[in-house]
Amino acid sequence: MTVHKRTIRSTGTRDKAKYQFNRAYFNMNKRNADGLTLTKLDYLAFHSEARVAPLPQTMKRLFILILILSVSFAKTLADERPNFILCMADDQGWGDTGYNGHPVLKTPVMDEMARTGLRFNRFYAAAAVCSPTRGSVMTGRHPNRFGCFSWGHTLRPQEITIAEALKKAGYTTGHFGKWHIGSVRADGAASPGNSGFDEWFSSPNFYENNPLFSHNGKVIETKGESSDVTAGLALDWISKIARNGKPFLAVVWFGNPHSPHVAVDKFKNLYSNQPDDEAHFYGEITAMDAALGRLRSGLRKLDIADNTVLWYCSDNGSLPKGSSGGLRARKGSLYEGGIRVPALLEWPAQIKDNRITNINANTSDIYPTLLDLAGLALPNNQPLLDGISLAPLLRGQKQVRKLPMGFWTYNSRGHGRRSRAMLETLRQEQLTDKQQPAAPEGLIGKHHPNDTLPGHAALIEGDYKLHRVPVKKNANKFNYELYHLGKDPKESNNLLNKDKSHLTKRIGRMKTDLISWQQSVIKSLNGADYR
Repeated sequence: MTVHKRTIRSTGTRDKAKYQFNRAYFNMNKRNADGLTLTKLDYLAFHSEARVAPLPQTMKRLFILILILSVSFAKTLADERPNFILCMADDQGWGDTGYNGHPVLKTPVMDEMARTGLRFNRFYAAAAVCSPTRGSVMTGRHPNRFGCFSWGHTLRPQEITIAEALKKAGYTTGHFGKWHIGSVRADGAASPGNSGFDEWFSSPNFYENNPLFSHNGKVIETKGESSDVTAGLALDWISKIARNGKPFLAVVWFGNPHSPHVAVDKFKNLYSNQPDDEAHFYGEITAMDAALGRLRSGLRKLDIADNTVLWYCSDNGSLPKGSSGGLRARKGSLYEGGIRVPALLEWPAQIKDNRITNINANTSDIYPTLLDLAGLALPNNQPLLDGISLAPLLRGQKQVRKLPMGFWTYNSRGHGRRSRAMLETLRQEQLTDKQQPAAPEGLIGKHHPNDTLPGHAALIEGDYKLHRVPVKKNANKFNYELYHLGKDPKESNNLLNKDKSHLTKRIGRMKTDLISWQQSVIKSLNGADYR
């Protein structure tokens, strides 16, 4: 820090100089509390510019000692902010883990996290397919609010992402792996770089072994098992950031176990007694589990595990080849098998013993939780959130979700994105110096009416889950279903087919709340949150 000459004017008297120095030191100390580094050189630079007689040796030593202590204090404050790592699988169902009772699948790392960290028993993807759920992680909002209806749809540039909010507060940010909510061209409106990430190794969609990635917009080629490569890139970056002492956000989104399933021999051979296609499927999940283990081990070697929040989940329910753990339906459905996903969280500094929570939570909660843990208020221009902060739960306090959670599959087709082909095209453009501009994305399209509300929607309030299901032969007509998830997690006993007199008030309230929430979503979809 340089104290400018105009800060202190020499008066020719020692007492006045001391007064001015004390005042300057006070200002320096105030600035230091905001994270600036002060050294003995700051004092010397000040002293030379003040052009006053030297202070007594004891006074010099006292000032230097105070400066050193203030630097140490500021460093301690900065170190208290946790690091964040958000890991996500691609199409891992509720039952696709050992700890949830799979009879064949080996997931030793996830099983250990479930035994030692925080295990969510009722954690939901915000949507039943990939891109919308990823958008909810980034924004804390239901993806329909910004038009990310299905796979291949994107963020809107007007959205505030968790990477942007944390970066503004001094975090360093990185993305690794599957993106799928925008372009991976550097000039894409919803690229990782334009969504708040300082550095990124990203793929447009799922990817296989020896993947291509866009590194800050430049295509690179890697070698190795896909999940391991992703974890390695993330760890290299984390190691670099950790040396600088800055808090960080690392978003690590694996490409497995999305089809096609091609496990490397090391992991496929663990399932030699299974049919070949299942051996590949299981092998991919076990390889991803091992990559998660590599991340955890790396954090411990860097001595930053204690104050790092490692949050793992999946983006939607299981594939037909996977396991829903007995829950109804699979990926693409708003029944439990399509949206309830495995979720685990480690934060050794706060979560010292194993805990299992039954609180209703979902991927939209990640954004406000991380801001809360970082000690940040919501941005002034924050669009309406659907998520809540789970920080009290993570800190060991009792927490009850007071507001219901809404889900809605809006009728819209997905957009195909073939990662390798897209990146090969980009690489050729770069090699020939003929790179094309990124296509427009995230535009606010047509006006959506708030009276029809098409598609399957659901509302979870405590143990109850209400479905609003379109009638197949008449999409503008809806049937309702009500389930008690505590007693009937498989959603096999529709309470509306029974004597429902004792549920009349609840049913009326939940129907009204669901419709009101959907109409709120439509307002956001039409751009009201950006005005």
